[in-house]
Amino acid sequence: MSAIETYDYIIVGAGSAGCVLANRLTADPRNRVLLIEAGGKDDWIWFHVPVGYLFALGNPRADWMFRTEEEPGLNGRSIAYPRGKVLGGCSAINGMIYMRGQAADYDGWRQLGLDGWGWDDVLPYFLRHEDHHGGASAMHGAGGEWRVERPRVSWPILDAVREAGAEIGIPKVDDFNRGDNEGSAYFEVNQRRGRRWSAATAFLKPILRRPNLSVVDRAHAETILFDGPRAVGLAYVRDGTPFEARARGEVLLAAGAIGSPRLLEISGLGRPGAVQAIGARLRRALPGVGENLQDHLQLRAIFRVAGARTLNVDYRSLWKRGAMGLDYALRRRGPLTMAPSQVGLFAKSSPDCATANVEFHVQPLSLDRFGEPLHPFAAITISVCNLRPTSVGSTHATSADPHAAPAIRPNYLSTPEDQRVAVESIRLARRLAAAPALARYRPDELIPGAALESEDELVEAAGDIGATIFHPVGTAKMGRADDPLAVVDTRLRVIGVSGLRVVDASVMPRIVSGNTAAPTMMIAERAAEMILADARG
Repeated sequence: MSAIETYDYIIVGAGSAGCVLANRLTADPRNRVLLIEAGGKDDWIWFHVPVGYLFALGNPRADWMFRTEEEPGLNGRSIAYPRGKVLGGCSAINGMIYMRGQAADYDGWRQLGLDGWGWDDVLPYFLRHEDHHGGASAMHGAGGEWRVERPRVSWPILDAVREAGAEIGIPKVDDFNRGDNEGSAYFEVNQRRGRRWSAATAFLKPILRRPNLSVVDRAHAETILFDGPRAVGLAYVRDGTPFEARARGEVLLAAGAIGSPRLLEISGLGRPGAVQAIGARLRRALPGVGENLQDHLQLRAIFRVAGARTLNVDYRSLWKRGAMGLDYALRRRGPLTMAPSQVGLFAKSSPDCATANVEFHVQPLSLDRFGEPLHPFAAITISVCNLRPTSVGSTHATSADPHAAPAIRPNYLSTPEDQRVAVESIRLARRLAAAPALARYRPDELIPGAALESEDELVEAAGDIGATIFHPVGTAKMGRADDPLAVVDTRLRVIGVSGLRVVDASVMPRIVSGNTAAPTMMIAERAAEMILADARG
């Protein structure tokens, strides 16, 4: 065991939340902070060129390579469950989409009794670190660390998709982030001048020279250390060497919706049966740890098209690939700046919905799955996900070994409501493709297949084509004292344990109606303020 060092705060996980925490807590030079990350440095070109997600997902250099258990709702399939394995976490490999969700999401949290988490409460924390291309306004911030820009490439066929949306009742809008995201627009992205803008780039790298910050990568947290009911430190391993760090203030878990509950269980906090199953000593019964897993399941409908420029076609031409590279090198523009999805449409799958309940991610390309080659023909992908699934799953540690992969059971499509929305979503995608604005491209449905029409056939098809869109949340949920599955309180303190908080997407009681990176950073921004206020007393 190496020498034990003492800090004011120990942050576990240098992802979207952890980088924000490190930045805010070290702003006061009196706070000594240790940030540990199990992944490595972001010193690979594909962490920074936006299209690099094609090479990062499914690559052990960048991805923990988790897989779900066999899912009944996916017709017995086990699917890949990417998580970022690098400084910056998932923000280094995700879709770069800036999306807050809907005002109703956060007002719904407040209605659960979570005071201080309504839309009006959280909006200032989104604005605090935002640097929006349009400048400061009532709904956007300027001058913050988190850069938001317009995409730097466009495709005529995607413009036609937006026209088609308008024809079937999905209006064109210019901003998804005003509280009601219904409509269609090009996604705004977290990039700066054509380069990915990860949490590490935005919040961590500018402060690496602060003398009160220590960053340790390739370090695996083994267990939280306790003195009675108080968390007092962390045991971790780096390159086979064990270390201990002590916290005068707090231990802050920011390892994400999969990593944080796993560390809680390994440390003896969780459902008694789950903790005992891995041979850990039970310190505190918290039945909600690892439960309440919610995720957005995307259904990727693929349409072959004619007479359209798509990335499938361009990428097969050596000359065009060279031109793409040159355009990026000289102007930081073109297809290499592409996020995984360029156009979004938020819509109601049924008139019964009060707000948009499905999100389309539209791409001028197609492939069987990320990490595999593009199809050798012109095609577009119209992915659609249920924004507010009622299916709830779980994730649990399988061993006290911190290197062991967890058991991930999202429980997709396990409720009649989610099956109904899946059927409605596929039919809505077909209506979009059949709208007059796309007629000149002659869309031909390849997946799931136009011959599938009945509800039973479409539910089965959803199980065949469904995949995660990388938005797991809820596994250490925030809740009131009378909620038996609550893991943290409204100040994100672990219930029944002092000196320990969870600060990441796992605290969301319900999933937001959109992409989850920006809400996770908002949570960290607000948590940092709470942590500093509580330290002052």
